[in-house]
Amino acid sequence: MDIYNLEDFLGGLQVPASCQLNKPVYKKMFLDMGVLDATDKVCLKDDVSKIRWLYTFKPGTINIPAYRDSDREYEEVAILLVELTSRTRMKRIAGFIQRSIPYPLVLIFSTGFEGQDYLSISLTDKRINQADKEKWVIEDTICTDCINLKEQTDEETAFLKSLSINNLSFKNFWEFYKSFTERVIAINCAEHSGSFILDDVGKTGSVDRLGKLKELERLEFKKAELANKLKKEKQMGRQVELNTKIKQIKDQVSAIKGCL
Repeated sequence: MDIYNLEDFLGGLQVPASCQLNKPVYKKMFLDMGVLDATDKVCLKDDVSKIRWLYTFKPGTINIPAYRDSDREYEEVAILLVELTSRTRMKRIAGFIQRSIPYPLVLIFSTGFEGQDYLSISLTDKRINQADKEKWVIEDTICTDCINLKEQTDEETAFLKSLSINNLSFKNFWEFYKSFTERVIAINCAEHSGSFILDDVGKTGSVDRLGKLKELERLEFKKAELANKLKKEKQMGRQVELNTKIKQIKDQVSAIKGCL
């Protein structure tokens, strides 16, 4: 099935009717929970059009067992659709939604611009707070870039189609959620490697690839800092030193991209 808009994408997920909820999540809920700071509240008011709780996966709605260990309780997984009026602060919005709702969440961000539908997927690993078992620790939030559904690359098309529920692990809800995560890591790697590859993304490979993506982000930030300093630098010796450091970072970036 080809994907040209949000409706096509949601249909392609092939979620069983037993898991479909499609209920609104009101903005007031986030305000009442008291976890939003002033900037979060502005984002919620200005950037979020509406939120819908599309699907809930539980042992009673799909044949997947719950998962529990000392670090995690993945007893169900929910998929929420967040319709945005602006994508500028999407990662911040993902952060406060994930902090507010105590379930493993797959967030689908959707926005329209000049007649085009854009989509992004965000996930967050949530662990049990060992100091307070009633609370979660938010770790490793990952997010795709915005995908123009009418002008997809081959890699983006492969990614979107790979998210069909039937392609994911049904071993337990932790493995089910990791299946989403591995695909987001793979499409983020594809932006650098040019190939959407899941074959090498096992438990160890996934962590390794995510680590490499984080290191790339750190290096690109450092390179931008040095480039800004270089623009302002007047001394020739210092210019040479900064250029050398930038060249070293570029070499590191190339080496990491070659491993993705």
